[in-house]
Order: sequence, then C-alpha cells, then structure tokens
Amino acid sequence: MRARSGHPGPDPFAALRHQLDAAASEFADGPDGLASVLRGMVDDVERALAEPLEIFPVCHHSPASATAMARFLRTRKPTTVFLEMCEDMAPVLPELRNCKLPVAVQAFATSIDGLPAAWAPLSVLAPMTEASAEYQVIAYAQQTPGVELVLVDTPSDHVIQAHARRVLSPADAGGGAAAGGHAVGVDLGDLRPRFADLEGHLLRHGQVQHWSEWWQQYVELPLGDADHATYRQVMLLIGSLFRQLTPSDSVRLGEDEARERHMWTRIREHLAATGTDPADAVLVCGAFHAASRVQEFGLHGTATFTIPARTATAWQYGLVPSSHAAIEAQFGLEPGSVSIAASQLAKNLQRTGVRPYRLKGRTGTRAAGARKAPAARTDDRLSGFLQQPPALDRIDQDELTGWCTGIVRLARANGYAASSADSIAVFETSLGLAGLRGRIRPTPYDFLDAAVTCIEKDRVPGRRDIRHLVETMLGGDRTGSVGYASLPPLARDVHDRLRPLGIDFTIRRVKRVLLDLRSDPGLQACSDVLWKLRRLLPDAVRPITGERALGVDSLQESWDVSLGAHQRALIELGYEGVTIEQVIEQRLRREAHDPTANTAAVLRAVEDAIVLLRSPRLADELGRHAIQTLACERSVDGAPEVLTRVRKLLAFYRTTEPHLPSWIEEFTSTGYAHYCTLLPVAFTEESAGVRQVAAMLGFLVSTESLAVSLGGSREQLDLAVTQSHPQNPAKVALLWAAQVHLGQLNRQDLRQQCAELLDDVLLLPVYPHYINGLLHALEPVPALVDIVVEAISNAFTKLPDELLLPWLPVLITALRTGGANLARLLTAEAERIFPGRLPELDAWVPPWSTPTVAVPGRTAVPPAGSPFLAAHPETCDALAAMLGCDGQWVAAAVPAGRILVGDHPESAAALAALLAEV
Repeated sequence: MRARSGHPGPDPFAALRHQLDAAASEFADGPDGLASVLRGMVDDVERALAEPLEIFPVCHHSPASATAMARFLRTRKPTTVFLEMCEDMAPVLPELRNCKLPVAVQAFATSIDGLPAAWAPLSVLAPMTEASAEYQVIAYAQQTPGVELVLVDTPSDHVIQAHARRVLSPADAGGGAAAGGHAVGVDLGDLRPRFADLEGHLLRHGQVQHWSEWWQQYVELPLGDADHATYRQVMLLIGSLFRQLTPSDSVRLGEDEARERHMWTRIREHLAATGTDPADAVLVCGAFHAASRVQEFGLHGTATFTIPARTATAWQYGLVPSSHAAIEAQFGLEPGSVSIAASQLAKNLQRTGVRPYRLKGRTGTRAAGARKAPAARTDDRLSGFLQQPPALDRIDQDELTGWCTGIVRLARANGYAASSADSIAVFETSLGLAGLRGRIRPTPYDFLDAAVTCIEKDRVPGRRDIRHLVETMLGGDRTGSVGYASLPPLARDVHDRLRPLGIDFTIRRVKRVLLDLRSDPGLQACSDVLWKLRRLLPDAVRPITGERALGVDSLQESWDVSLGAHQRALIELGYEGVTIEQVIEQRLRREAHDPTANTAAVLRAVEDAIVLLRSPRLADELGRHAIQTLACERSVDGAPEVLTRVRKLLAFYRTTEPHLPSWIEEFTSTGYAHYCTLLPVAFTEESAGVRQVAAMLGFLVSTESLAVSLGGSREQLDLAVTQSHPQNPAKVALLWAAQVHLGQLNRQDLRQQCAELLDDVLLLPVYPHYINGLLHALEPVPALVDIVVEAISNAFTKLPDELLLPWLPVLITALRTGGANLARLLTAEAERIFPGRLPELDAWVPPWSTPTVAVPGRTAVPPAGSPFLAAHPETCDALAAMLGCDGQWVAAAVPAGRILVGDHPESAAALAALLAEV
C-alpha cells in the first residue's frame, strides 16, 4: 500500500486563486464571470489531484506527454493501468510488437446491422506513434511481468452510434460527416479547442499562425522537462480551461460525458472484481476527460451508469499502417506537426535522460532495483510554472545550428544557389523572428519562416520549394508497416503465395516482376494471385504485359507491384474473408444481387467467376440470376454490353466445352423472346439510342439459330420488325438492315433507297443520320458493309461542304463507339474496292456507278460478269444446275452479254457479281 500525503495546508492553491482573481478583476469588466471560470479551473485541478486513483492527463501525439509517461512508469511501476481506448480493441494490442510505427489499431465492419447501411464500410482508428503516451503505456504493460492493461473507453460500436446521433442533431449539423464510410478517429487525449473563437484568441495573442504552433510553443516546450507534479497540474489546468469554455448544451459535450461515465463505471467494476489497490493503479486519459464533472467521476462517484447495448454489427479488429500525414488529417493538425513532435520527443529524451519503452520482443523484465515512487504531490506547482519564462539551452542552440547547415546543404542539392552565409542568415533570422513573436526559444515554425525568407529568393529551381525541403529535413512524412505475424490470414496467404517472385513486402517502392510461364509453369499460381489482386486492389498491382480473359492465358507477363505501399488495403481485405478467392466470390455475389445491377453487370460477374475463380458452380449460379434480371428489365440501355459479353461467353463455351451449359442456353432463348418483345417499342422511343437498338438486333441475329434450335420461332423476329415504325432516320436505316436480313427487302432496293435520299434536295441534311444508322447496322448485319462503303463514298462525293464537314465528327464518334470491329469491316471492304495505288485513282470507276442491264419483267442486274458468261456458258449452266435453276439463255435488250434467267434471277445476279470478283 502507498500512503498519499495530505495537503500541506488548508488550501494549497490559495496563492494561485488570489492571483487569478486579481487577473480577472484587471482584464474583465467585472470579477464575477471570468473569475468563476478561473476558480472553476483551479477547483477541477484540485479535485483530480485529490482522487485516490491517480489520473494521468495526456494529449495524443504529444512529446511532453510521452516523456512524462515514460518517466512516471519507470518510477512508479503501477501494476494496473486503465487506458482511455476502445475496450473492444484490447485483443489486438499484443500484435504491436510486430509493427513499425506509425500504425493504427482498427475496428472494421462491412456487415452492418443497426447502423445506417449507407455508411458501410465502417472504420474506427486509434493511431499510434512513438510520441504517443498511450504507446508508452502499452509497451510498458507488455514488457513488464505482472502488469495488467485495461481499456475502459466506449467500444467502437458506441463510437459510431455517437456519430450517428451527432449527424442527426440539428444543434451540431454536419459534425459527423466523416462517419459516412470514412474512418472515425478516436480522439485519445485530443486537446484542440472545440470552437473557433477561443482558438483565434489564442493564436492572435500567442503571435502564432496555427494551433499546432501554439501548442508547440506554449505547452510542449515548457513541459518537455517539467517534473511529474508540474506536468499533471498544467495538463489538468488546460483540460479544465477547454472544459469550462465548452457550451453546456453541446452535443459533443454530451458524447464526452457519456464516455466518462462509461470509463469510471468500468474502472469501479474492475477494482471491485479484482480487489486491486487503487494506489497501485493509474488512469491514463485525455486532459479534457481528467477534468470531468459527471457524477460518476472518481472511485466514490455518487451515480450509477447503465452501459447501453451494442448493435448487431459484426466488428473485426486488426492493425493497419498509418502515416504522419494521415494522423494530421485525422486530428486536424498542421502538416508536418507530427514529424516535428517526433524530433521534439528525441530532444526531450536527450535532455531529461528518460528511457522510453519500446516493443522489441515478446518478453520483458522488470528493471533491477525498481522502487516505488514517492507520494504524488498536490501542492501548488502552477504559480511558479506560469510565471517562469523558457530559456534557450545548449541543446536547442545546437539543434538550430544543425537545422541551418542542413537546410543549406539540402537546398544546394536541389538547385538553389545557397552558401554558408545563408546558414548564418537563417540562424540569426530565426532568433529575430522568435524575439519579435515574444519568445526566446525559436520554434521549428520560426526556422521554417526564416529559411523561406533567406534562401528562396525569387524562384524555385527544382521541383521542391524550401518549405517542402524543411519539412523533409525535420522528418517528413513517415509511414508505418504491420509485421507478417500480425497480418490477418488473407494477407499472410497472399505473402506466402507470392513468395516465389521474391517480393519484399516491407518496401513501399514499385517493383517490376517478370513471369515467364512458358519456361517456369510453376509461376502460374503467382499469376493467378496477381490477376485476382488486380480485381480487388487495382492500385497495388498493375499488369504491363499479359492478358487474362475468356479463353486467353498469357505465356509471359510483367507486373508493377506495390503491395508494401497498399498494405492497409490488403489488411482490410482480410476483414472480408480468409482468402482472396472468398472475397472475390462474396463481392461477385454482392455486385450481381445489388438492386441497381442490370443484366450486363451480372454477366460481368459471370465472366469474372470463370476467368478469375475458374468456378463453373458460381458461374452457373450467377448466370441463372442473369436470366431473372434480363426477364425483369424494361430498359435497353445495357444491350450493347449484353451483346458483347454473350458473344464472348458463347465463343468460350463452344471452344472449351463439349456442350453449352444449360444456363447460357436458357439465357439465349429468354433473351431472344425478350428483345423481340421490346424491339418495336425501342424503335419508336426516343430514350432508346441507335446503338442500343443495333445491339438488340445484333443479339437477335447472332443468337437466332441457337434460339430456334431451343424452341424459339423466327416468326417472333419477323413480327417484331413488321410492327416497328421508327421516325428517327438512323433507326429507319436500322430497320432497313433488319428487313434485308429477313428477306423483306433486297439489297438492290436498299441501294436504290440510299440513292433516292441523295437525289432529294430536301433530304440531304438528314442523309448523314441515315449513314449513322447504316454504320450501326453492321453490328447485326455485317454483310451490308459494301452498301455502307458505297453510301459513305457517295456522301463524300455529293454532299456540300456545309453538310459534310459537320457530319465528320459524328462519323468518327459512331466508329469509336462501335468498337474496332466496325472500323475493321469498313477498312477491309474499302481496301478491296478502292485502288491500291494513287496513280490508279484517276482512272478508277466505282463498281456501283457501272450502268445496269435491264431485262423486261426482271430486276436490273449489273453486267460486270457478262463477257465471261458469254465466253463460257457451260460453266454458268453447271452452276445454275447446282443451284436448282431451270432457265434458258435469252438475248438481252442491251448487247452486253448474256444473263441467266428463269425462276431465280437473284441467284444469277449474285453469281455474276461473284464471277466478276474472281
């Protein structure tokens, strides 16, 4: 048992109270308002110091708090430490020994029950750096046998509940916007003012630029080497100040008080259950909470708090890498302040000689000769501390000298014309700025302003300015990492499976990986993992060469891998499943069954199930869901992607399987009937674009034979086309293509209609729209490519410039949206028709401009093959017999040769054209 000394007098803070009353009378209109605040601050300090359970107030990422904490633990050696941290995070803390700081303890939830579903995934973070007093506590508890660490703050579920209440509260609108799917920071010991008026007052009178500089100047530096009693009283005083000035009706204050009631309830429960002597324990919490006024405060609190129930949300826990920049953003600190805190901690330890605690192994021993500390002092240490100015000691001067020479050296390396004279100028300017701002000891912010003033004269010669270089020299942004032993099973599995590639996952740089699967087939497993990670973490792995698609496997691959820089994302995948295959399967199901998913999205999931998981079972399950989705769709927006993916799936199954799966057959027959039903409406509705209607026709034409073999009827398509009456010129051209495919319109009539459009002056402005429809018609009926080339050529020949030039961007856009297939068809046909050499172009006559041969009662046909037919009639007769034509040779009206006549004149015309090409 430790005996605590009583007060040395009736009121140890009488002198301080008198001093504050005098200040209130001098600086305020009346002594009542300000004096009550100042007296309340002293009362809060005295109350916390008189508590039987010692309260250690801290500020998160404060070097002064970390130094004081390490000194206190090495002196007092408490056996029980109560820590303000989410109580459900306790099982993860032992894994900190495998990490490189900074890291964050994370609570993560993807399966949400009882909280707003739109906020998923939920994440609560408690970051740790070596300048965190909480890290000193955790390291001490894990390395010292017999020490029990008890987390007493509200669980992560209650943190999110509090944010939900804050978002919904009209008094604090927008205060919890960060909860919507982003990480919620656990403010362990956060001491930033809760309203702008106080912060602005402190910055203005402290002659500083921002809150981080004020804290560095007026708290960190004075408390860096203060004794334990002084440190406690000052931190309690600051916490009480912010507490006094917080509005009593603030929603955030109610949340803080709920956390305090929870903490003291847990503390009393633990002490009662274990029988621990309060003199052997300590409570480590934020200074704001140390000045609490709730009735549950202290071991002798007069109220009992009922801890609310958690929701049914399933939380998972782990460690994720953090960085100085991420911590600064989470707590609203100035960029570079956490790096400055790290350097300040090193200086504090050097000045005081305190040995910090660090997690380096699984076992620890109590220091030899450890002794109990003397009783905590409650006498007034504030009066002298508040009146004592800081002094520039030798360590500060040496540090400033090192900064000045270091920034000049770094500036020269980055293209600045800096010299030793600039080092002296920066040194003297730093001292001068500190004096102008009312402080003897220059801060890193004074040095930063001095360096910018003295070195960055007129321009930045390189990519980095002086401000950036100073931040880099003072520590820069550091990123932590989680060791292999502390990773979740999924991340460890990924590491193990990629080990043959020799990847160092602790390096944050991008590594180029080469896989020769032809010479080393054993790397196929690594390739599979990389392609799966590409689906899950596209920023962490990027293929340079190689492809993975339906029926396509690369023989050689190269990758840019940066898993070290994306370790947090990999760890969070571990919260979703045990292996990446399980995570992909869950995501594919979730994407396919999403209420907003269309048929194209479900087919995309089917394709990923085949390519990435090679799972016929999952592909069949998702494929059957695609059938249901297609049957319920009333929109044709996704028809182009549906057509593309169905064609790829059919080609894949036909080349790799002995027969088609039942789901793809059922999808084809269902899609055929579905699109036949929607086709007349799509032709007339303005909401359905030309590309969508062309894709519907493409689906119907390409799957027609399969659908008919499965019980469908071609009459459905005939009836749908007959019932279609479009008004849009592009859709009219699509209808012509469908009629040509069905035999309702012959090719010569289509050519004639295009020619009539060019002959009609009134229709010339809309002629490009008809061409646009014909271009998209190549998707369902690619055999019309010669007519399309003819129509485009005629457009370039006959359209005036005022119509032709505005149409060219439309033509290019149509070809781009149609994909490479349409352009490939057009170029191949143009290469066949047009001359291959420039000199031949002048004498070239387009085949469609040759005069036709007219036969009474018959359709006009081109005479391109007439001389050949006249010279070799036996060949024509033999081919006619093969085609089943029973005709005779007759003389034509124009002596241009002979043509085959009879019951099938169209066949003779097609034969003539074929022979002309030969």
